[in-house]
Amino acid sequence: MRKALELPFDPIDRAARTWERRFGPSSAMAAVTSIMRAQQILLGELDGLLRPYGLTFARYEALVLLSFSRAGALPLRVMGERLMVHPTSVTNTVDRLEAQGMVVRRPNPADGRGRLAEITQRGRDAVGAATRDLMAADFGLGDYSEEELAEMFGLLRSLRLSAGDFTPETETPGTPGAPDTPGAPHR
Repeated sequence: MRKALELPFDPIDRAARTWERRFGPSSAMAAVTSIMRAQQILLGELDGLLRPYGLTFARYEALVLLSFSRAGALPLRVMGERLMVHPTSVTNTVDRLEAQGMVVRRPNPADGRGRLAEITQRGRDAVGAATRDLMAADFGLGDYSEEELAEMFGLLRSLRLSAGDFTPETETPGTPGAPDTPGAPHR
């Protein structure tokens, strides 16, 4: 992982101690601030790994989603739902991928007004090469054990569940965090 400017102290810890004195308990503030900073660090590193392919992490996620679909194509509305982003963000992402020749838009045969985004061979090649690089870099989380990564996923999954991101009953067994047997408890 690339090093940012190294301060001689942890600014989030310092802010948490000041917060304690002025406002009260700081653990939630410190946790949120740490998550937000971690997101900045990871996004910067992942975008750096994806830059040689002309991708950002958002564009990479869209290509992966399309490559996972049976036909390699999805309605933009469905992409927005699955990527959990605003429709305008999906449109912008698909616009950029289309300009790069990684995606084409075509009419949706199931909906006369709708459009599908379809991954091209160039998009498949880019997502394959980019995935190899991201996997080799452990997605920027190489300092963590499998157990720590699973714990991190579980903690953040609980937050996402309580925010209404998904309904656990609709998950497919075998996916991270999903039960392996019907009726198995969720975190």
